[in-house]
Amino acid sequence: MEIEVKFRIDFNQARAAIESLGADFVREELQEDLYFSLPPHELLRVRRISNLGRSFLTYKRIADPGRNEEFDEIEVEVSDFDGTVEILKRLGFREDIWIRKRRLVYRLDGVTFELNEVEGLGAFLDIEVISDNVEEAKRRIWEIAKRLGLTEDDVEPRLYQELIREGKGK
Repeated sequence: MEIEVKFRIDFNQARAAIESLGADFVREELQEDLYFSLPPHELLRVRRISNLGRSFLTYKRIADPGRNEEFDEIEVEVSDFDGTVEILKRLGFREDIWIRKRRLVYRLDGVTFELNEVEGLGAFLDIEVISDNVEEAKRRIWEIAKRLGLTEDDVEPRLYQELIREGKGK
């Protein structure tokens, strides 16, 4: 299970705070995500990471729709972004929303930090733990969040797709 909490942040301040914790920089990604229409609480996307020359097909089921923190996720790498999109369209899936972002990935003691600059929406930080123990994962996330100076008031519970539909940019 992927457990994550998303925060609205100042990009440079959050980057400095993450680095001050001693987190290891993993990589920078330039992502283009194409989401397809699915029933509520399910997500299907094709992601192109242009600077790494990689693409992924991802299905997510949201375990707790009210908070968007717990996801059952299946992700596979695909060799052809455009071909994958075409197959999905021919199967009857409809394109929904494009999301473009720059992501910096850091790791520290089993915790992943994804620092995102999302086109049209602003800056966000996802703090993520992969675990079968949801409560322990949330405890670890909040322990780190507090060390970064983040509070419940900084949480952004909506998905990027929801923010785009609502026009909740910068």
